[in-house]
Order: sequence, then structure tokens, then C-alpha cells
Amino acid sequence: MAAKNPVRLYPLHHFILLPLTLIMVIYTIRRYIGVAGDDSEISRLWFSLAAVTLLFFVTLVMMRQHYALTLQDRIARLEVRQRYFEVSGQRFATLEKDLTLAQILALRLAGDQELPALAQAAAREKLSAKDIQTRINDFQFDPMRV
Repeated sequence: MAAKNPVRLYPLHHFILLPLTLIMVIYTIRRYIGVAGDDSEISRLWFSLAAVTLLFFVTLVMMRQHYALTLQDRIARLEVRQRYFEVSGQRFATLEKDLTLAQILALRLAGDQELPALAQAAAREKLSAKDIQTRINDFQFDPMRV
């Protein structure tokens, strides 16, 4: 029997904030439509409240982008681990603990021939991501990175 991969939900985001904000957006827009055209204080209040809740709703929806970028960073880290192992025959874990994500993302742009030496130099010399990129001779541009 195959193991199931359960969907991962963030309860505060998916079950509380997003539904409540959507309800609030609909409610405030309906209330504003009822008083639209007035130049009264209540009309401006409902418009402002509708605009703020709509902005909050859009912000919550955009949090999905954060989840995707986190996954992309994880995949990029795995890519460097795999490439390092393939070209050097050694595990990347010993170096990885001394490198930041920015350094690892910069290392993935290096060609296979220079990756092992550059990774060791980055860990040993504490090179910044920009310094790593300046040392790359065989630059492997990644057009798929967001």
C-alpha cells in the first residue's frame, strides 16, 4: 500500500485569516454599494474599509508566492548538493553547514569543473555571494529561477 502525501495546510492562513478576510471584503463592498454616490462620511468610511480589507486579502493571497519561493530555494539547495556529489564524489553536507543560502545559490551558477574548489573556498574564506559570482569563470545562467 502506497503512503499518502497529505496536503499541508497552514490553519491560521487557510481556515481563519483567508475566509474571514474574504467575508469582510464581500460585506464591506456590499455596504459601500448601498451608500455609493453619497458624499457622506459613512460612504467614505465604507469605501475605505472595503479598500483596506481588499488590500489585506490580496496580501494573504500573495503569501502563496512566499511558499513557492521557499520551495524553490529548497530545490536549488538540493541541486547543488547533487552536483557537488557528482563532480567531487564527496558529500556537500560538510561544507553546507558553513554556507548561507545566498552563497549556495551563487555556487549553483558555477560550472561543474569549478564547483568543488569554489565551494571549498566559499566556506573557508567566507566569501559573499557576490564574491563567489565574480570568481566564476564558467557561468551557468539559470533562466528558470524566479
